[in-house]
Amino acid sequence: MRAVIQDALLAQRGALIGWVPVCLACGIGGYFALPEEPGILIFIGLAICVLLLWAASRLVHVAYAPLIIGLILILMGAGLAKWRTTAVEAPVLGFRYYGPIEGRVVGIDRSASDAPRLTLDQVVLADMAPARTPARVRVSVHGAQVLTTYRPGDTLIMTGHLSPPAGPAEPGGFDFQRHAWFLELGAVGYTRTPVLRLATPARSGLAMHVFAMRIAISRAVQDAMPGETGAFAAAIMTGDRSAMGKETLGHLRASNLAHLLAISGLHMGLLTGFIFASVRSLLALTCLALHWPTKKIAAICALIVGAFYLALSGGNVATERAFIMVEVMFVAILLDRRALTLRAVAIAAIIVLVWQPEALTGPGFQMSFAATTALVAVFGYLRHVDMHRLPKWVRAVLSVVISSFVAGLATAPIAAAHFNQIAHYGLIANLLSVPLMGVLVMPAAVLAVCLAPFGLWQLGLWFMDLGLRWILFVAGMVAGQDGAVGHVMAPHWIVLPVLVLGLLFVVLWQGRVRFAGLACVIIAGLIWHQSKRPQMLIADNGALIGVMGREGRALSKLKGSGFVAGIWLENDGGPVAQDVAAARAGLTREGRVVRADLGGWAIAQVSGKVALADMVGCGGADVLISNQTDAGGRPCLVYDLRALRRSGALAFDLAQNGDLVVTSAHAVAGFRPWNRRQGPAEPPIRLSWAQKRGADAPQSNGQLQASIGAD
Repeated sequence: MRAVIQDALLAQRGALIGWVPVCLACGIGGYFALPEEPGILIFIGLAICVLLLWAASRLVHVAYAPLIIGLILILMGAGLAKWRTTAVEAPVLGFRYYGPIEGRVVGIDRSASDAPRLTLDQVVLADMAPARTPARVRVSVHGAQVLTTYRPGDTLIMTGHLSPPAGPAEPGGFDFQRHAWFLELGAVGYTRTPVLRLATPARSGLAMHVFAMRIAISRAVQDAMPGETGAFAAAIMTGDRSAMGKETLGHLRASNLAHLLAISGLHMGLLTGFIFASVRSLLALTCLALHWPTKKIAAICALIVGAFYLALSGGNVATERAFIMVEVMFVAILLDRRALTLRAVAIAAIIVLVWQPEALTGPGFQMSFAATTALVAVFGYLRHVDMHRLPKWVRAVLSVVISSFVAGLATAPIAAAHFNQIAHYGLIANLLSVPLMGVLVMPAAVLAVCLAPFGLWQLGLWFMDLGLRWILFVAGMVAGQDGAVGHVMAPHWIVLPVLVLGLLFVVLWQGRVRFAGLACVIIAGLIWHQSKRPQMLIADNGALIGVMGREGRALSKLKGSGFVAGIWLENDGGPVAQDVAAARAGLTREGRVVRADLGGWAIAQVSGKVALADMVGCGGADVLISNQTDAGGRPCLVYDLRALRRSGALAFDLAQNGDLVVTSAHAVAGFRPWNRRQGPAEPPIRLSWAQKRGADAPQSNGQLQASIGAD
């Protein structure tokens, strides 16, 4: 048996680099899953462990050394994540602020409500010391003001509301606080007053010049191509999606064509591939091809163009991954090596994880590398399949069909887990759109850029417009079909790690044992299938509650808190309009008081100061929720605004014995640097059903208060 294990491990030699980013990712993911921030002493201990493990790897049998090195990489991944967390530390606003806001424009986009949104640095707030002032703030601009009013580098002043980045909308949900931490975003808010320019741009540094160029090109493209096609063209040429309409974005997502907006592997590959082929072809027409290495010259030109495209696009994770991939590919050409391999994908993943460990938790990183890994693995296998007997046009069509199917299949579970939807006709939409992106849209974009110095770029934009109109037509047609989009419930957090590790084992392991990874895929599917949603959810401001019923989740409000309501309903796998959810059975409304019965537990939610002040005791409720600050002294469990700001959103569930278990978002997220203002996280609270049932009505609330404890 020992010999069999050793032979299996020795068979992996030559393909071990693929496991390096996997081990780093395990360490990074483990760090972000910790319930508390580890101290420096723990990481000193880990550093000592790394040294000891490295020494051990030199002593053991050569077959087992990679296992020890894998452990070292896992510990290094955790260390990288800790280093990155410390490196980006910046002040976070600790209270709600209203007053003057001054800052320099370093980002322009749109909010989820389609309002213009500005990211500002060099922030100045009234009566706030620089040491406590956030490094960056993001402000949504409401009113008649338009995005073209603002320019990169402008110093603006306005009067607005700011608040700390919000926590998850529900326990275990997307943690915007952590996301904002790594963006050095210390506050978010809005303004309804005119935004005034205090100073014209005084740009310093390459980043601001590139940002200004990016916005200038984007606006020039939109001026030359009015409408949604111009906004689409600006998005794929510069990464600026601020002009894209909500309806268009909805159609692209429903048809699984939203990836065409993100500057990722498709765009970078098409652009650099077109440059490579064009330069090589042009040089081949001259006598230089007899004396110069035209293939390597074309690779260098493609690398330079790709680097410029990366800088111009703003450098998100998908674009970084795509550039690293093409960089590795063209460097391989320069070194006379095979370009498209899993080794190249692994190197790209290593660089991204070392540079930005937090990228691991985002859907962009996960979907981008899932698609690339699957495509390289499948087409690597197809190299051994003899298809030369087929006509060239059949092989070309088959390649497009296979690539679209494989990429869609690889990203579908990740997209479903993050966005709770599946585009049923996405393959059809991609087959009708992606080829046109390669043969018309991207070459036309390059043509437009080349002709721009001569004032003739409208010719390239005209061809782009034709292609983009077709893509938008396909998106609208597919999205309009009955059943175009399916909705799924948000899975348990363990599902994606188990699923991905299982699939990676199938791809990376050498030998027939690789198919054991399919067991992890099945286990992940079973866990997802058995996942349950909280029976009651409470928003972190106490203004909205939602109870799960036969028809779906019933909400306490027809409108208001719409962002949170939308997230709850999407995670339930049944997104409907908020007013539809509010009309469902499960809640009783008595003026400003909303009541719910959860397995015999009486829950009351009170809105407004007057209603809270008029309530005697707890009004017969076992748990009282309020969007106001309560004076205290009530004989029940109370979550007022002050308590909810500490705990975050709440989830109520019934245990098998009837106990009521209350879990807070802060308890699930843990006590970490990005949410330290909330204080240490309290464990879940469990209210005893046995004590409640054994007590008579007048005493039940007092006994209930005494039974609160850690679950």
